[in-house]
Amino acid sequence: MKARWISFIIVLACVGLIYIIGKALPSELAPMEDRSRIRASILATEGTDFDYMDKVVFDVAQKIIDSIPEKRVVLSFAPGFGGGGGSNMAMISMGLSDPSDRKRTQDEVAKQMNRMFGKYSNVRVLTVQEQTISVGLGSRGSLPVQYVVQHLDFQKLKERLPKFMEEVSKSPVFQGFDLNLKFNKPELQITIDRLRASELGVSVLDISNTLQLALSGRRFGYFIMEGKQYQVIGQVDRDNRDDPLDLKAFYVRNRNGDLIQLDNLVTITESANPPQIYHFNRFKSATVSAGLAPGKTLGDGIKEMERIAGIVLDDTFTKSLSGSSRDFAESSSNTLFAFLLALILIYLVLAAQFESFIDPFIIMITVPLALAGAVLSLDMFGQTINIFSQIGMIMLIGLVTKNGILIVEFANQKRRAGVAKMEAAVDSAVARLRPILMTTLATTLGALPIALSLGSAGKSRIPLGVVIVGGMLFSLVLTLYVVPALYTFLSRKKKAVADEI
Repeated sequence: MKARWISFIIVLACVGLIYIIGKALPSELAPMEDRSRIRASILATEGTDFDYMDKVVFDVAQKIIDSIPEKRVVLSFAPGFGGGGGSNMAMISMGLSDPSDRKRTQDEVAKQMNRMFGKYSNVRVLTVQEQTISVGLGSRGSLPVQYVVQHLDFQKLKERLPKFMEEVSKSPVFQGFDLNLKFNKPELQITIDRLRASELGVSVLDISNTLQLALSGRRFGYFIMEGKQYQVIGQVDRDNRDDPLDLKAFYVRNRNGDLIQLDNLVTITESANPPQIYHFNRFKSATVSAGLAPGKTLGDGIKEMERIAGIVLDDTFTKSLSGSSRDFAESSSNTLFAFLLALILIYLVLAAQFESFIDPFIIMITVPLALAGAVLSLDMFGQTINIFSQIGMIMLIGLVTKNGILIVEFANQKRRAGVAKMEAAVDSAVARLRPILMTTLATTLGALPIALSLGSAGKSRIPLGVVIVGGMLFSLVLTLYVVPALYTFLSRKKKAVADEI
């Protein structure tokens, strides 16, 4: 009787261990793999011209990137090309030497670069490491945390986003952040005095063509010189188009062929507007991207974004995830569904095999024992809950129930032969010790190289090995005591067996 209560306490303790430690474990999509590649994204304020950004890119590449001893190759992309945006965005991609040829990891190099980039106050330089798993479109090579804020009213987005970004900048969870929807791109709005233009014999089309020919860099044609073809591009000199007031110095011809200064026909006002309006699921949206501070995981970043949204945004806003964050959320829900489906499927198969609903329940008591060992091992070795550790937990269901099957099946055979319930349970644990020990050690030793990260590109799979090794060893010790004890309490009569003594 005492053994039964101790077994119940052990099972309840394992369930509590799973809940407490599992809730405290950091979560992410997958551990960062050392792929010998780091990207630096350079962001300046809206309206920054190409020449200035080109100088910044050159300065970052020469003073910082070239000082990294682990670098192997460096590619600098011109503003507006590699950055995937306007002239205020650029990118530098750095390839590192092989992990075996350097003393520091990719993450350590990235952290040093982040510290060095802190000296730039006129631009923001963000270090980006490619995620180990990149499922969603656009998630490869982007900042890990991507939180989408949506609203039908664009004015409300414009009102709340600055407050949202202010909270993001204060948060210790994030290191480096960006917002794709910006409201500070400088623009010149030209208003034509149509009455004045009509009096002077100038049409709106004439004014439009004059501005286009002077500023757009339009291609008019080609010419061939010394066997090479060149483009003919029309544009005024740089000195005559850098200042907004230069527009008023342009001249346009009227119907009589006279030159009329543009200053007499237009009014120029400066304003700031978004360079582009984004939509997500048909809603006007803005995507907040953020990097993670050292020691923080993707799960921490998403929780922090939700916390900030709860403070700043009201119920009329719609929130969503994108990029790696969306991959993380979808993989977590899919893995939980697969875990529950595996439990139900194994239970039904065992119920059909044993022709009982009680015996499969006794066998599956081994599952919480193994999961407790899994989460305890993850906590001890500083690992996280991710897609690999979750796959390991699903594997544990099949691996550890095998031990319970060996004990319960042998005990049932004993009882059918007329042996008492207590004696059958003890005999089954003793008789099945050797096969349980052999299969457990074989599985554990097979997963040990994964847990030790032996071989190239094995760091991301460490949680998988840790879960299998820790779960199997932990459940091995407890299964031989808990399963026989609960068998004596829960098992029912078997055919050809008299009432228990």
